Amino acid sequence: MSFHPDLCRNESEVESKLIVSYLLPALGYTPDSWHQEVAFSSIRLDFLAFAIQAVPFVLDANSPLSVVMEAKSPKQNLDKHLRKFKRYLTKLQVKYGVLTNGKEMRIYERVGEEIELAFQCLGQEIEANIEEINALIGKESSNHRQTLDSPDTDSNLPQIRDESISEQASETIPFSIPFPEELFPPTPPLPEPVVEQISNNKRKSTLKVIAVYHNKGGVGKTTVAVNLAAALRKKGKKVLLIDIDAQSNSTFATGLLKFIFEEDDNLRENNVYHLLESGDFSFVSDVARKSDYFNNPEIDVIPSHITLIEGQYKLNQIGASKTRLVTKLSRVEKEYDFVIIDTPPSRDLYAEVALIAADHLIIPSDLKPFANQGLPSVTQFISQVNEFREMIGKGPLNLLGVLPSKIATNAKFLQYTFPKQKSVIPGRYGLPLMDTIIYERTILSQCTNHTNTSPLGEEIPEPKSILEYDPDSLSSGEFEALAMEVLTKTGINR
Repeated sequence: MSFHPDLCRNESEVESKLIVSYLLPALGYTPDSWHQEVAFSSIRLDFLAFAIQAVPFVLDANSPLSVVMEAKSPKQNLDKHLRKFKRYLTKLQVKYGVLTNGKEMRIYERVGEEIELAFQCLGQEIEANIEEINALIGKESSNHRQTLDSPDTDSNLPQIRDESISEQASETIPFSIPFPEELFPPTPPLPEPVVEQISNNKRKSTLKVIAVYHNKGGVGKTTVAVNLAAALRKKGKKVLLIDIDAQSNSTFATGLLKFIFEEDDNLRENNVYHLLESGDFSFVSDVARKSDYFNNPEIDVIPSHITLIEGQYKLNQIGASKTRLVTKLSRVEKEYDFVIIDTPPSRDLYAEVALIAADHLIIPSDLKPFANQGLPSVTQFISQVNEFREMIGKGPLNLLGVLPSKIATNAKFLQYTFPKQKSVIPGRYGLPLMDTIIYERTILSQCTNHTNTSPLGEEIPEPKSILEYDPDSLSSGEFEALAMEVLTKTGINR
């Protein structure tokens, strides 16, 4: 069992290769004594580790809670996350916390109301210092246990329940000072947190549906949709990508167009059209495919097909077709964290279906005149869709913003022209602008057009997400930033 920071290229690998595969086992924590993706209202922790197994877990004076662990990308400066991390320790009354990006590891200790740095080393020094780390936060260490004499105990902290264990099977570890639920005020400072088990279908639904839409083609819609889906999946989220454009660009970009000859077409009879055609058949689980080598971990993809064009007339005659995607996504709302919908560059039925089903909207734009001139039409379309959404009891679309995409990297352009282009969006069109910028780079087309040669000499398409193709590239970093912005603006990271 060993670790080296070169093993970690992104946040997901810091979690899996440093924390899960090395650090937790080295510190004596077994799988039943730590939990991943823990939510406390607006606080979301990467890992919680416990000194003893206790169900339900109770945060009180004698809490077995040992340590909070937060993983960041190797490209991120830990100082930028320090303020929020310290707030977590203070608010949750946790004694120790680990903050790491693989290249560096820090252990912070809560002393009263102050948070102090207790240990720090480089990633390549973790293994050499594991005994010192173990003395601080190891499962068998006595240093991390809170005691009844602790002056900063907060008896109002609520229970943490593991939803994956039935109430009948749960046993409360006896504590010297009990905190029965009836003593909690009706609205406690921290609502009852839930340990979210992503693989558990009974977990509380937090599904976010995001449509990626612009009625102007060529603005990078598909590039944004597929790589945002990949970036969110790399962060441990369960993701479903829906291609509802007859051009099938997302279907191709995720590697589902595997056939060479028409007679081998395995998508024609099982694609997004069939999801909309009937309310009684062809549900998400029937239509979705795995993305295979496109991304690791995989994402689920509902493919499109050129036959969507001819099928649109039939669907237009069926009023229920507009809401069937809403209905069918509701059946899998506990199986996914995000649904990303790649839409057609039009105002047709398929675009309307996508915007009706979505909670949030991203408008990719190269900010050039033609794309900008289409924005009033986009806002008018959103207004019409919102009227229909109100009729079916859904609130208005939440516009995450106009996303600058396919932006040239020319220095003079970025210095003189680009700032003016950005100012036009909120100034003239009254639309919010997203913080992330996706620049136009050759590598983005290279990863989509990546191929492998078969033993027979055939060039076989094997497209990859940018995070899989070159995780250290500037483009990969841009999509990681976009994923973080989306997590924040949809209320997942706050």
